[in-house]
Order: sequence, then C-alpha cells, then structure tokens
Amino acid sequence: MKIVEQIKQPIAYEMELFEQKFQLSMSSKVALLNRITHYIVNRKGKQMRPMFVFLVSKMVSNGEISERTYRGASVIELIHTATLVHDDVVDDSNRRRGFFSINALWKNKIAVLIGDYLLSKGLLLSIDNNDFDLLKIISIAVREMSEGELLQIEKARKLDITEDVYYEIIRQKTATLIAACCSLGAASVKPNSQHVETMRKFGELIGMAFQIKDDLFDYGDTQIGKPTGIDIKEQKMTLPLIYVLNQASKKDKSWLINSIKNHNKDSNRVKGVIAFVKASGGLEYAISKMKEFQNEALQLLQTYPESEYKNSLKLMVNYVIDRKK
Repeated sequence: MKIVEQIKQPIAYEMELFEQKFQLSMSSKVALLNRITHYIVNRKGKQMRPMFVFLVSKMVSNGEISERTYRGASVIELIHTATLVHDDVVDDSNRRRGFFSINALWKNKIAVLIGDYLLSKGLLLSIDNNDFDLLKIISIAVREMSEGELLQIEKARKLDITEDVYYEIIRQKTATLIAACCSLGAASVKPNSQHVETMRKFGELIGMAFQIKDDLFDYGDTQIGKPTGIDIKEQKMTLPLIYVLNQASKKDKSWLINSIKNHNKDSNRVKGVIAFVKASGGLEYAISKMKEFQNEALQLLQTYPESEYKNSLKLMVNYVIDRKK
C-alpha cells in the first residue's frame, strides 16, 4: 500500500465526505464559475491539508469530530486554492500539478477573479457559521504567507540571508499553512484548549522539515518534479547554500555570490555551485537540521495517547522527510 493511502486509512470515510462538502462549498449560479471550480476539484493533489485537519481533530478528541471540522477543512482548502490560483498568475505559470493552470486555460483576468471568489467563499463559510476562531487561524496564515514571499523577494536582491532570516522566510511561506491546518483541526473539536497551540507548533515543525527537504531536491541527481539547480537559477537562497556561504573563505564567497547573481543562467556555472555546496558539507548540514525539526515534531506527539490517528500523523512526519518528490 502506498504510504499516503496508509496515512489516509483511518480517515478515509471523512475524506470522501469532505470532498462532497468541499464541492458544494464552491457552487455558484454562474455557469463559467462552476465549470472552472469543477476543473479545480478534479485536479486535486495528495490533499495533505485536509488530512492534517482530520487526523489532528480525531487524535485530540478520541475520534469525535463535528460539522465544524468539515467546515474548517473546507475553509482552509478554499482559501489555499485561492492563493495558488493567484500564485500561478504572479509566477506566469502554465502548469500546476501536471495540469494546465487556470490562467493558462482562462487567462489572468479570470484567474484573479476566481481566486477572489474562492477567498470570499471561504470567509463566508466561516462567518455564516460563527467560526470566528477558525477564520482567525486561517487569516493569520494567509497574512504570514504573503509576508514570507515578500521577505524572500526583498532578501533575494541582496543575497545577504542569514540562517535566522531563512527560517523566518520558510516558517511564514511554508510552515504557517501546515501549522494552521493542525491548530484548526484541534480548535474545531477542542476550542480554546492547550491542544490548539501544541498542534500549531507540531504543524510548524513539520512545515520547516518539509521545506528543507524541498531545498535538498535542488541538489539531487534524479529528476524529481523540478530540474536540479532551479533554485540557484532563480536566485533562491536555500539552507545548504546559506550554510556554505557562511563557512566559505572570502574568495570562495565572492565566487559563489557572483555565480548566483550574474551567471545563474550558465548551466556549467550552476553545476559548479552545486558541486561546491556538496563538497563543503551543505547537504549534510541541511539534513541534520531537517531531522531536528522532525524529532521535535515527533516528541510533541508523544504526549498523546496511542491511536490510529496518532500513528498516521507519525507516518506523515516521516513521509515528509523520506518522500521522493
């Protein structure tokens, strides 16, 4: 059995029901809108976000969940989908998960409007049901994701990222959404309890490990979704590179910075940077940091009684580290 299917097993029924509810939450009287949202629903990925919501809510409540949990999962998915549709416009991207992006099929103007529509649907789903605590969790996540992206853009111009700034960027850009899924799962069944903060921290740690794993793919030898060296070509500062820059001699450092700033389209030069980072222990350092986040996340789970939901969350933490793409 595939690992993702194994993780999903204890919540298979909830995930099926969620898909029906999610589809309903997108419906509109405008035929064009329904055609596009139908397309969005049919090209779903692994659905990690709703899985986090349901597994966490069932773990902290001994298997009991309510309509509020389904609404929370739908709101996260609506608002996250809105940000992805907008991201594709920002990045001028024609593909998303192997399918054509909305902007590729229907052009930018429609894509931006669809993103706005999904955002408003998510807000109203919470407001109509007085789920203000859940809405706050998600709204904070969206704010942080925007700040993280902008901080990364600001820092990429100077290439002066310290390790602390890097962690702040990935905490906001990547980890904050997984943190929101986990804290929302807890808040949907145990509002105002200590579980909400514990699970937020748990999700944040997984998110940090997830992003470092993504960074490492840039140095892999196999083709894993994205060609290697692409982060360097896009002048994205990743943990292996930041570590090596901070350790390098003045001469090596200026060669690295010059390569990334002025020769990032030269594939031989990019290969040279990758080889230098590997030879200087950049990958080992990043792997050790990733494992620290992984272990901290697993420790937080230890405080909960044994259950199939807890086991699935453990599998999820390990999957983030061991995945091949």
